[in-house]
Amino acid sequence: MAQLFNPFSYKFDKKYSKPVAYFSMEFAIDQPLKIYSGGLGFLAGSHMRSAYDLKQNVIGIGILWKKGYYDQERNQDQTLRVSFRDKDYFFLTDTNIVFPITIHGAKVYVKAMLLKPEVFQTAPIFLLTTDIPENDFLAQTISHRLYDPNETTRIAQSILLGTGGAKLLDILERPTEIYHMNEGHALPLCFYLLDKYKDIEEVKKRVVFTTHTPELAGNEEHSVPLLNSMSFFNGLTVKQVEEYVKPEHGTLNYTLTALRLAKKANGVSQLHGEVARKMWGKYEGICKIDAVTNAQNKRYWIDEELQKALDKDNDKGLAARKKELKAKLFRVVANQTGKLFDPNVLTIVWARRFAGYKRANLLLYDFDRFLKLVRNEKMPLQIIWAGKPYPEDFAAINIFNEIYWKTKDLPNCTVLTGYELWLSGHLKKGSDVWLNNPRLYHEASGTSGMTAAMNASLNLSIPDGWVPEFAKQGKNAFIIDTANDALTVEEKDKIEAESLYDLLEKEVIPMYYNSPAKWTKMVMTSMNDVAPFFDSSRMADEYYEKMYLQ
Repeated sequence: MAQLFNPFSYKFDKKYSKPVAYFSMEFAIDQPLKIYSGGLGFLAGSHMRSAYDLKQNVIGIGILWKKGYYDQERNQDQTLRVSFRDKDYFFLTDTNIVFPITIHGAKVYVKAMLLKPEVFQTAPIFLLTTDIPENDFLAQTISHRLYDPNETTRIAQSILLGTGGAKLLDILERPTEIYHMNEGHALPLCFYLLDKYKDIEEVKKRVVFTTHTPELAGNEEHSVPLLNSMSFFNGLTVKQVEEYVKPEHGTLNYTLTALRLAKKANGVSQLHGEVARKMWGKYEGICKIDAVTNAQNKRYWIDEELQKALDKDNDKGLAARKKELKAKLFRVVANQTGKLFDPNVLTIVWARRFAGYKRANLLLYDFDRFLKLVRNEKMPLQIIWAGKPYPEDFAAINIFNEIYWKTKDLPNCTVLTGYELWLSGHLKKGSDVWLNNPRLYHEASGTSGMTAAMNASLNLSIPDGWVPEFAKQGKNAFIIDTANDALTVEEKDKIEAESLYDLLEKEVIPMYYNSPAKWTKMVMTSMNDVAPFFDSSRMADEYYEKMYLQ
């Protein structure tokens, strides 16, 4: 690599010297850099932090989203409003590298910006943008909105990430041996490599793939003629594409194609690995699907005072610090909503990306029973919801608004806006209970509960994603009983809502108020059990061992 563009400020550990490029549509690195939407970005951010901690030879490749995902605000009546604003980042370094790629048969110019390792203690990350004077307005908009709703813009964004990122590595003369696709968005890089090496086996040697989506409908796909017209295949003919990856019925599924062009793939929890093998195992020519369980970077997320109390087995110190962290969170609540919460009251938080299958409103399923819980003066409860729906997911936005309308007159229940890294940290540190109630087998991993556990918050969860690898009912977490999978969605929601109420009424709330010593012991067990396995240093090491070096 030309020394001028050597982005590393550290020497590699020999164990991790194999050069890897990690492609992701989003990275949640730190609050000021708003180029992420949810869990995929949080995971990628932790991976880049641990790559830095372990001194790995990893470069991140992403896109510099001019308007980010969106800014979550409120209408006059407090319901959700979506806002798109331009953002500038003076902590990024201009590499002065500008190069063309082809999108829709036309030249589009790409500029590479660099997030240096020392800025936020991450592996170096190159962020690509088309929002430069060399392009017309339409081309500039490619890098404006993360997950743009327009189909052709989304395809163009994949070309920018995959082809643009792979071409940048060649311009840098970086001898990249492994191209790691975090989800299928960067798929065009495989066609760039096919064009470069003219041999599918040479591509397979170099590509590994992480799939995060356990639903067939959630895996992106487009018609082959449309992709071809958009220059998705980097000069390969449709006939060549059909020979290489055998698209089904004229439609190219990103995940299936990635599985046919990678040497190895992984799900993001042991359970998700099984689900992914069932989903894709019937298709011809796919690679082996293993599992590398997601994790989060403890260095970034942990409250050091909580950790010190844990290390000294200081239960009183831990409980006192937890109250301080609750008070900090409750200042945010008061500032946003005018509701004053009490640090002495059991506080439940549901916070993650708003999507239908995550069931943000399950707690409201039987509203009379819900009101009985939150109006119990003898054993009071406080509940906070937070999360960003996709801006065009009106069903999810309606759930957000429904929760607001149903709880707006309750002084101990509230919905917050702006679920980004800063608020996420406050919620994890300030909650007593972290609620996670998706429909079973729909959450590939889910990592928010890991960072909550690191910060003395107990998981109250459906046994999905990472949870079965961690949770021991009544010892380090509370597990919601699940309904028979053969039942209808409506029947399952009803049964699992009842299981949730039962668990809260009979175990969670009584333990917090009547057995505080038992509660604190459970919290400390949870903190000890979550690390080191669910610290992303284990994950980043495992990717080298299982995916890059094999």
